[in-house]
Amino acid sequence: MIYHRVGVGLTVTLLSGVLWAADWPSAPNYADAIGSPTDGRFRASAVAGLEEAYLPPIFASSHAANLLRLKSGDVLCVWFSGSWEGNSDVAIVMSRLRAGAQQWSSPQVIDHHPGESYQNPVLFQAADGTLWIFHTTQPAGQGQANAKVLVTKSMDDGKTWSAPAVLFDQPGSFVRQPLVVLPHGRWLLPMYVTPSRGITKGAETNYSIVKISSDQGKHWRTCPIPNSNGYVQPDVLELQADHYVAFFRSRYADAIYKSQSNDGCTWTAPQKTQLPNNNSSIQATKLHDGNLVIAFNNVRATIAKGKPQAAPRKPLSIALSEDQGKTWRWVRDLETGISNARQTAVGQANRNVPGREEYSYPSVIQTADGKIVVAYTYRRFTIKVVRFDESWIKQGTTTGVFSGTQ
Repeated sequence: MIYHRVGVGLTVTLLSGVLWAADWPSAPNYADAIGSPTDGRFRASAVAGLEEAYLPPIFASSHAANLLRLKSGDVLCVWFSGSWEGNSDVAIVMSRLRAGAQQWSSPQVIDHHPGESYQNPVLFQAADGTLWIFHTTQPAGQGQANAKVLVTKSMDDGKTWSAPAVLFDQPGSFVRQPLVVLPHGRWLLPMYVTPSRGITKGAETNYSIVKISSDQGKHWRTCPIPNSNGYVQPDVLELQADHYVAFFRSRYADAIYKSQSNDGCTWTAPQKTQLPNNNSSIQATKLHDGNLVIAFNNVRATIAKGKPQAAPRKPLSIALSEDQGKTWRWVRDLETGISNARQTAVGQANRNVPGREEYSYPSVIQTADGKIVVAYTYRRFTIKVVRFDESWIKQGTTTGVFSGTQ
C-alpha cells in the first residue's frame, strides 16, 4: 500500500491498483502552542541530560504511540491521527528515525478506511524481517464494543505495506502493547476485550487475554488471564527464562496491577502494585542490564460514591526497578504539565480537542547505544519523543503521588 499526500487531501494507491481519495483535516502548526519546532529534530531540553523531539503533526490530533527498534538500527514510531479519536478520518501513521540520525522523518499514512476509526497500532518485526502492524478498527462514532483487530505487513522495511486483513474479529477486540517472542519461536500477543463500555449491571466487563501462535501468526489460541475484569492493556515482559510478568492498566484508576506466568499461557490473577494508575495506558521494558523501567501517569483517581473519578493524565513519570519489578526505588517526571490555574484559564481541562492538558500513552524502548527512548501523546497536538541515560532517572524527582520505594 503506497500513500501520496497532496495538499490537504490524501491519494491512496493500493498494491492491487485500486485508487481512492479522502478529505482530511488540514495539517496544523502547533509550534507556537508547544514552544518548540515540530520538525522531529532532537534538541537539548531545558532539563539537563534530556533530549526531546516533537514529531510533525499531519492531522489535528495524535495519540497512542508505539516504538520499535528494527534489525537495521532504525527506530519506527506509529500512532493514530485524525480529527479526534473515534472519528472516520482517523488513520495509522508512521515516522522513522534512521540509525545515527537526529531527525525523525515526515509521518506517512499507513492505513485508513472511510467509515472506520483506527486505533492503537503495535509494531513487530519477525525473524525473517517482515514488519507487522497490528491495530484496532471500529465503526466510526460507535464506540469500542464492535472493534476488531487488523494486521498489515511490510516486506521492505516499512517502505510499502499490504492491504489490511482481519486478524481477530471477536467483538470488542483491542491491542495496545508489543508482541513477545516466546521459546521455540512462539509469538505472544497481549490483548484485551471491551464487549461494552466499562461497568454493566454493576460489573466491569473489560478483561484481558493473550493470543499465542506457534506458526508465525497463521493460527492463534486464546489464553485467558483469570480475574482480569477491569485490568486491561496487558504489557508482557520476559524477566528470565520461563518467567513472565504482565503489567495492567486499571479501569478502577487505582494502581498498576501485575500478573505472572511460567509458560506465557497460564497466568496468575492480577495483583495491585505500589505504582498508581489513573485508568490510562502504561508501558515497561527490560533494559540491557536486566533492570526494568516503566512509564506511567503518576496519579490515581479519587473515589466518590464508590466509583473512581476522572484523574488527570499528568504528570508522566518513569520509574526504575533493579529487582525485576518487586520495588521501584527511583521515579522521575518526564512531563509535569502546566499549572491547574493556567489550565482552567485556557479552558481545556476536559474538552475533547487538541490542546487539552494530557501527557499519556507512553511507549518505551532502549536503543543499542543504551539510551532509553520514550514516545508519548503531547496534549493531543502531536507525539513527543524524549531520550536519556538510565542514570538520569536517579538524578531527579517527581511531583506525583509515588516517589519511589524508600
